[in-house]
Amino acid sequence: MPHNTKYVFVTGGVTSSLGKGIISASLAKLLQSRGYSVTIQKLDPYINVDPGTLNPYEHGECYVTEDGAETDLDLGHYERFLNVHTTQANNVTTGRIYQSVINKERRGEYLGKTVQVIPHITDEIKRRIKLVGTRNKFDVVITEIGGTVGDIESLPYVEAVRQLKYELGPTNSAFVHLTLVPYLAASGELKTKPTQHSVKVMLENGIQPDVLVLRTEHELNVDIRKKVALFCNVNLESVIESIDASTIYHVPLLMLKERLDIIILKKLNLPIGNEPDLKPWKQFLGKLKDPKSVVKIGLVGKYVELPDAYISIMESLIHAGATNQCRVETVSIHSETINRENVAKILGEMNGIIVAPGFGRRGVEGKIEAVKYARESNTPFLGICLGMQCAVIEFARNVLNFPDANSTEMVRSTKHPVIDLMEDQKGITTKGGTMRLGAYPCEIEKGTRAFEAYNKTTIQERHRHRYEFNNEYLEEFKMNGMIASGLNPETDLVEIIEIPSHPWFIGVQFHPEYKSTVVNPHPLFVDFVKAVKKNTT
Repeated sequence: MPHNTKYVFVTGGVTSSLGKGIISASLAKLLQSRGYSVTIQKLDPYINVDPGTLNPYEHGECYVTEDGAETDLDLGHYERFLNVHTTQANNVTTGRIYQSVINKERRGEYLGKTVQVIPHITDEIKRRIKLVGTRNKFDVVITEIGGTVGDIESLPYVEAVRQLKYELGPTNSAFVHLTLVPYLAASGELKTKPTQHSVKVMLENGIQPDVLVLRTEHELNVDIRKKVALFCNVNLESVIESIDASTIYHVPLLMLKERLDIIILKKLNLPIGNEPDLKPWKQFLGKLKDPKSVVKIGLVGKYVELPDAYISIMESLIHAGATNQCRVETVSIHSETINRENVAKILGEMNGIIVAPGFGRRGVEGKIEAVKYARESNTPFLGICLGMQCAVIEFARNVLNFPDANSTEMVRSTKHPVIDLMEDQKGITTKGGTMRLGAYPCEIEKGTRAFEAYNKTTIQERHRHRYEFNNEYLEEFKMNGMIASGLNPETDLVEIIEIPSHPWFIGVQFHPEYKSTVVNPHPLFVDFVKAVKKNTT
């Protein structure tokens, strides 16, 4: 294996949302399956320091890494495909770049020089790109540049990777450009002009793509490929078709068929080696495409209009469904639409219920009604983060007979604050990066439903919250039928609650969805879907 790290840069043109993250993850999966150590990095052109303060409607889910970084949701795809943890270094934003440069300027590190986009901003971008490769000595680092080539926001990143191309040398970097070949129904034609214009913009910025990946709804014939190769200065074999797939997990096999991994390895002067070992991946796809049953799970949240807001939960259910050889139909339900009168009608057809994470008062009462319905109807229930807190509030109101029980996040003056602000959060005024973030240990009590799911007493799970179960009420909950089956061993923070008398009722303060991958589906989701499947018979 090579000692120096090679770099692949993935850019996008024509339009956003073409799937650069999935193409990057698919290429990484193929290289990994050939024996190379690979990681993927996302460069985001927005000025926010991280997506932690962004509304999910703006940017979808905020993904959290083991080391506590709030990152772009694409890092979730990277981990789900590669089964390798990402870190703070895998997501870089313009805000973080400028913050670092300005801090250096304030400390006098530039020795009185004028601080400019070139070289200071571009140098910091290059440093961040190389950091992720040198820190862990990866064979290949795939760097995805967010946005679309030609955007003002992306220019410093494009310039930085242009410089890197020459600094690294001709066989140490490769450029993959993803574009769209639209189909015009009126004329019945696929049009290559948008791709030609996109590559022209790349060339104006000093970069010649080595590979073109063409997103399309229809198969590309040889004539179209030849036309693109001719006008965009790439070899015919380097014009790759990326046709619409029934699932994102089929894309690596499509890219294998198009020989994308071989083209990149040749460009990087790396041995092609043996055929990719994709047996576990293909087994997963086989189960996914041939389910033996169907289950319907209601996902109750307040950002359901945007599927990306809960993408890790959606994908975790797909992994768990394949493991249980059943197709999970996830029905997104807006919590603001749920009330006492209609909850049975809305949730009555569901075989299982998940109450999703979130922040703030909006939609919380609907979530609490959904929990009550799940508890009383013996419907399998999973509450995640705020979903777990809603389960605690519901139990306090309707079982412990504290009708005004609440979280101090919702009602600061509540007489029964069963959910309260964490002690180390008191006095914090800034929002970004100040929550309880990243992986923390949890000790699970034997003989519980949680232990049955995990089959171990010590776990590590990722967190993103400010409020916690108020332990002053712990004994009262236990006496009335809701137990704390998982605790943080250092702080006694309640991590998992469950109702032993219920067929399957678990709430978790952490986010299990962040750790579910194709190769290692999360045990909590697997056991939940198993219970849901049982509830259909």
